[in-house]
Amino acid sequence: MLCDSYTAHRMNPPAIAIDGPAASGKSTVAKLVARQLEYTFINTGAMYRAIAWYLAQQGISAEDTDAIITVLPDIPLQFGKEDSTSTVLCGGRKLTTELTQPVVNDSVSVIAAIPEVRAFLLQKQREYNKNEPVVMEGRDIGSVVFPDTPFKYFVTASPEVRAARRAAQGLTDSIDERDKNDRSRSCAPLTQAPDALLVDTSNMTIDQVVQLIISDIRIKLAK
Repeated sequence: MLCDSYTAHRMNPPAIAIDGPAASGKSTVAKLVARQLEYTFINTGAMYRAIAWYLAQQGISAEDTDAIITVLPDIPLQFGKEDSTSTVLCGGRKLTTELTQPVVNDSVSVIAAIPEVRAFLLQKQREYNKNEPVVMEGRDIGSVVFPDTPFKYFVTASPEVRAARRAAQGLTDSIDERDKNDRSRSCAPLTQAPDALLVDTSNMTIDQVVQLIISDIRIKLAK
């Protein structure tokens, strides 16, 4: 199965899993946690966005699953890191602002729901943790990518707060639609792992959220 558990993985270098819905603040929190711990920050959302961007450049619809599966092995993506942060390149071009274009915002949830796309990226995500500790953020990190890690955090906020944050970023995609797509997909849906610590950021500062997570990590590392 494409979305089976990864129970055989042993957490030698620590893997910090930070999941949550769009505009929950998880990316900012994950970056700061990684910086304080001196771990590598991995943005898995950028990987899916890179695929969405490439498909848009090729004129392939997000709804054309067969075409996406066919072209997937030939997408010229490269995954690396720069200054302890993951990077995504396509055909040698480093992708930055391309990843937040409206066409990407509108299609990425649909594309990320395709099991073959998730399987294509799964091993690449795990490879980052083979030799070094990572802080990885996404929607299925604690439930699928690193289900055995003891360091799991589900960062969220109220829909109203998240919509306001999205608007402040200049993004126009619908929070409700993103939530529906992310939670209802059959493969690796957005979900809080049973053993993940729930962190509601609605009325918290970024620093408060970061310190809460860092404190929990240090307590667990000391055991």
